[in-house]
Amino acid sequence: MKKIFKLIPIIFFTTVVFGSSYANENFFNKGLKLFNDKKYEDARFMFERSIVFNPKASNSYLYLAKIYNIQEDQSKEEKNLEATLLIEPTNEEAILMSMKIALERSNYSKVKDLSDTFSKVCKNLCLENKEILETLANLEPKTNES
Repeated sequence: MKKIFKLIPIIFFTTVVFGSSYANENFFNKGLKLFNDKKYEDARFMFERSIVFNPKASNSYLYLAKIYNIQEDQSKEEKNLEATLLIEPTNEEAILMSMKIALERSNYSKVKDLSDTFSKVCKNLCLENKEILETLANLEPKTNES
């Protein structure tokens, strides 16, 4: 009988841990489907629920940033990008989106810093960095050498 009472907390703990990780994946997958179906408010809710179960779910923060980008809420977009990069500093998409925000704000030094980081970690989106740097070169104020 004592063995059974010792097993109950272990079984309960195991169930809770595996159940919450499954719930997190389930919320993210539902959110991704809703995002792809362009149901952004419902997707936002699912990504937020995913974060409740796993605060280190960097992809959920990234997709929240994408939703806020679509909704043109730059401050919330930036906050979620910062959370993504805090958890996963090598996330190409988050770095690229942050570069675009910095470029819009004419924060050229931040664009250059992010570009340096991006060029070290880029695997899939390397051409986008080149385009941003070309845009930056065209926008950056020229110094007069007279």
